[in-house]
Amino acid sequence: MQRTATVLVYSDDANTREQVRLAAGRRPASDAPAVEYVECATLPAVLSELERGGVDVCVLDGEAVPAGGMGVCRQIKDEIFDCPPVLLLIGRPQDAWLATWSRAESAVPHPVDPVQLASALAELLRSRLPAVA
Repeated sequence: MQRTATVLVYSDDANTREQVRLAAGRRPASDAPAVEYVECATLPAVLSELERGGVDVCVLDGEAVPAGGMGVCRQIKDEIFDCPPVLLLIGRPQDAWLATWSRAESAVPHPVDPVQLASALAELLRSRLPAVA
């Protein structure tokens, strides 16, 4: 039986978290695993979930306040052993260099484009989990 992937979605804005869930859906690509979402609105909640384990990919809102996703990404890459890959939502295309600085594996612009987000998320899931039959 195939394992379900767990995707952590961090944003202080419930609408942004919902946009991510709706854009990626339950399976972001036919060859990607089914997805369960864990939503976090604060940095302590993100850290707690990652320490608990079982998160396969993180989607972080670069525009979240007070802890922006770029800073959160850099922090978890330093502090979490075997940190899952990170997909960063960036406010402007010009912020791509900051996504690189934060060590995110991928970045997509916000507002969310469902095709672009699902594609980027599926790619990260493929890199982390075995192929789906």
